[in-house]
Amino acid sequence: MSAWTKIARTVVGASGAPTIVFSTIPASFTDLMLFCSFRTSSVGSYAGFTFNGTTSGYGGRLLFGSGSGNAATTEHATNEIQYFETNDSTQTANTFNNGFLFMPNYNSSSNKLVSYDVVNENNAVSAQQRILAGFWNNNAAISSITIDSLTGDFVQYSSATLYGITRGSSGGVTVS
Repeated sequence: MSAWTKIARTVVGASGAPTIVFSTIPASFTDLMLFCSFRTSSVGSYAGFTFNGTTSGYGGRLLFGSGSGNAATTEHATNEIQYFETNDSTQTANTFNNGFLFMPNYNSSSNKLVSYDVVNENNAVSAQQRILAGFWNNNAAISSITIDSLTGDFVQYSSATLYGITRGSSGGVTVS
């Protein structure tokens, strides 16, 4: 049996914020899961993720879908893991994206695997979804996560919640 423990939650206030930081992540868990709901104050925005303040060594395979059809593409992207689709100021009012970032074995002394699934919500043809299987080519444990709005600020009520997952003796995961 495994357990999920909320490590920290950040909700952006009325003045907005360009960055959300989870620092001093404890090393006592097996995996990390970060749930996000963002909206930015500008057009065409993404959230940028970095681990331990390092901006290099990221890569992955992306599946991307946009619009009302099934125009999906895949690509190998050097730093694609760092670009997480957000809702922006031109999309349906008061609507936020939803997504998660999963980091198994974040505390190991080998390179880190990372996956994410994100969709921006929009009552129009331009809604998008991204699914990524990626990695961070670094042997350090993930001890901090910085999320930057790459253009504009995260608006009020944007949020991010970080959970630590402790694997049980059976290897399964149970939310308790």
